[in-house]
Amino acid sequence: MVRGKTQMRRIENAASRQVTFSKRRNGLLKKAYELSVLCDAEVALIVFSARGKLYEFASSSLKSCYQFCKQQWKCEATNMSKKIEHLEAQKRKLLGENLGSCSIDELNELEAQLEKSLSRVKGKKRTMLEEQIVQLKENEKTLLNENASLREQCKSEPLLKRAPTQENGAYCHTREEHSEDVETMLMIGWPSSR
Repeated sequence: MVRGKTQMRRIENAASRQVTFSKRRNGLLKKAYELSVLCDAEVALIVFSARGKLYEFASSSLKSCYQFCKQQWKCEATNMSKKIEHLEAQKRKLLGENLGSCSIDELNELEAQLEKSLSRVKGKKRTMLEEQIVQLKENEKTLLNENASLREQCKSEPLLKRAPTQENGAYCHTREEHSEDVETMLMIGWPSSR
């Protein structure tokens, strides 16, 4: 009976995935043992399941080294957990939580830390606002220069008779048009025939 090639992708069915993991894990541990015995090689193997369970193998020459390293990792993990707990407690205190257990000295220290942080935040905010003001002033200068340039351009160019300008489509009138006399007559009452 010929077996087909298995596709390398995650097994969707959880039960099938667990069965495959158990079989292949046992096979992998067996191969590691065989490799260490047959070839006199130093082999160490660590496997974590999806649930976080540890499976390990170490050849006899590596066992002592592995056990020592394992103890060091445990100690380091414990220390890191304690540091994380301490930092989380500090964070809660900075947020104003769990202050009942604090002494006056701790509260004074906490207040000093908060004031220091607040002054840093205010300094950063002030710096950012100053940078924005400088940028806005530069933009204002640029716009004023463009405006002055456009005014000079409008003064120096001859005005076209009722021709729309390129920028905004408004009509420009010459001075002659404005000086023309326009006769108007105002009549009150019913129009009469003339």
